[in-house]
Amino acid sequence: MAAQELVAEAGLSDETLVERVRGGERAAFDALYRRYFARIYRFLDRRLSNRSDVEETVQEVFINLFASLDGFRGEAPFAAWVFGLTRRTLANRFKRKRAETVPLSTEDESLDASDSARDADPHLAYEFNERLERLQRALEHLSADQWELFRLRHLENRSIEEIAQQLAKSEDAVKSHLYRARKVLLAR
Repeated sequence: MAAQELVAEAGLSDETLVERVRGGERAAFDALYRRYFARIYRFLDRRLSNRSDVEETVQEVFINLFASLDGFRGEAPFAAWVFGLTRRTLANRFKRKRAETVPLSTEDESLDASDSARDADPHLAYEFNERLERLQRALEHLSADQWELFRLRHLENRSIEEIAQQLAKSEDAVKSHLYRARKVLLAR
């Protein structure tokens, strides 16, 4: 692209570029891409840990942007609309990537990954086994009280209120202890 075209493009508002894209002008979309690419990339890079995921998500954002550009009504600044779309794209990506959950036994019997991952492909079975081993190692670092709170809240899906009543603790104490237990688990 010539330097003169870049200078002319820089003077155009987002809304003008959007109208030109709606009119079928490819160069206008390229201009929006150049204008927002670095900002979207940085936004996603701060939220995703893998460079390839960031790059893939950036492309998804621009595909979604192009596909839904007719939905932009101009009621808010275009940049706000773009970052709203970026946040929704990222949220949808997390929803798709969420791993299938497997109930954990609360008894002392060992957990066997072969039952749950029997029909999974080898990669998923390997990932499942790795996560299971990490969880088992992390659980060893919880105190008996932390394990009890973790079990009640996350395995039995009890409310904070129910746990507080059962253990004769305040709700704030339960929340605090659960926070510390999660912190121990996340550190592992």
